[in-house]
Amino acid sequence: MRQAWRGDTEGGHLLTEATVDSSPTVRRRQLGMELRRLREAAGKSQREAGEYIDLTDTAISKMETGDRKVKVAYVKLLCQLYDVDAPLAGFLEGLARESDQRGWWADYGNTVPWWFKDFLGMETAAAEVWTYESEYIPGLLQTRQYVEAVTEAAESSERFAEVRAERQKRLTDDDPLKLRAVLNEAVLCRPVGGPGVMSAQIQHLIDVSKLANVTIQLLPFTVGFHPAMAGSFTALRFQNAPMNTVYVEMTGAAIYMEKLPDVQRYAAVFERLTELAQSTEETLASLSETVRGG
Repeated sequence: MRQAWRGDTEGGHLLTEATVDSSPTVRRRQLGMELRRLREAAGKSQREAGEYIDLTDTAISKMETGDRKVKVAYVKLLCQLYDVDAPLAGFLEGLARESDQRGWWADYGNTVPWWFKDFLGMETAAAEVWTYESEYIPGLLQTRQYVEAVTEAAESSERFAEVRAERQKRLTDDDPLKLRAVLNEAVLCRPVGGPGVMSAQIQHLIDVSKLANVTIQLLPFTVGFHPAMAGSFTALRFQNAPMNTVYVEMTGAAIYMEKLPDVQRYAAVFERLTELAQSTEETLASLSETVRGG
C-alpha cells in the first residue's frame, strides 16, 4: 500500500490508497484539496503559486477545487514551492497521473450530459448517497422500463438505460453503496410509463428495500410543509468527510455544493425528512398496498 505523511500546523495526517478513492473525478478533487492545504500550510497565496508555475491565480483555484486537471509537471513544481517531502510529492504525482484516466462513463459518450459526468465519478466512489426526490424514482432505484419511459430521446433510451444499470451495480457489489432515499408521495402518484410500468417499478422498490444497505422512506402528503419544499437533492458522502458534496439537478445543468456550511445544512434537512417520513416498515406497507391497488 502506498502511503505518505503530511505534516502541517494541525499535526499532519497519513494519506494511503485506502483513503483515496479510485474514481478519476474523485482523485482529481482529492489532489486539489491536498494542494490547497499544502499551499496554505506553506503560507503562499494562489497568486504566488500561479506565478511560480506561470499560471494565473484563477487556474490555481480551479486546480484546488478539482475543476481542472493538474499536470504532473505542475505538481512537481508546486511541491517544490511548498517544500513537500519526497514521499508525499511522489504520492501526489501518482494522483495526478491516475486522475487523468477514463471513467467507465466515458464509454457512453454524449449519452451522459457534461454536467452529469462529475456526479457519476463521485457516485462511483462514494460510501453513501442520501437522496430526496420530489418528482420521480431516483436513478439508482429505477427499473429499465421506467428509465425508458422518462428518456426523452427514443434513439438514446437504450444507452441511457445501460448507464442506469451500470450505476446500480454499486448497490450489490463487494463494497456496496449505502443508499438512503426519501421519496415524496407524489413520486408514486405520477404514472410514469403507465400503470403496468409503475406497478413493476413499485414492486422493484419493495425488493430493493430488502437489501441491508438500502433504506427507503415515503414522505406522505399529510406531512404538509417540510424543509425540502424547494426541490430534490442528493448528498454524496465519502470516507474522507471533506469530500462530501450536495448535488442539485436543474434542466440542462447542475449545481455542486461543497462548502461545509452548505453540506451541513442539506444533511440537517435530510435528517429532518427522515423524521417526518414514514418508517421503513410503514413505507413497505404503503408500497405493498399501492401494488395491490389499495
